[in-house]
Amino acid sequence: MRWRATNLFLASAHRVVDLNDPESVAAAEEWWLDLTGQGGEGMVVKPLGFLARSRKGLEQPAVKVRGREYLRIIYGPEYTRPENLERLRARGLNAKRSLALREFALGIEGLERFVHREPLRRVHECVFGVSALESETLDPRL
Repeated sequence: MRWRATNLFLASAHRVVDLNDPESVAAAEEWWLDLTGQGGEGMVVKPLGFLARSRKGLEQPAVKVRGREYLRIIYGPEYTRPENLERLRARGLNAKRSLALREFALGIEGLERFVHREPLRRVHECVFGVSALESETLDPRL
């Protein structure tokens, strides 16, 4: 069988949520509870624009949100007990956010270099940079 580009991509379900519209938020919450109630593992939340910026600069490009049952597998059957939730909420996520932003920025830089037909070694510098960042030790459950 000969592969064509159309065989490589599969559209996934998505929702656009207006955080300033209570009805939009309520519909998203209902969808989320239905998804995870049927065994769905989670979702990825992204800003509408490819690059989101705030006063502080580039925003995190995406956040994984996991369902209750998935989290139970990761953190144990009693993760929802108040003392366990308190401990989980107290973990610092800044290192993980920083890593995600640096990896994303290197990916964008690599694409820019490729589009501008820079030498392949210059594109590979970005790829190696992401690989080096992946070697940082962080809690893999974050």
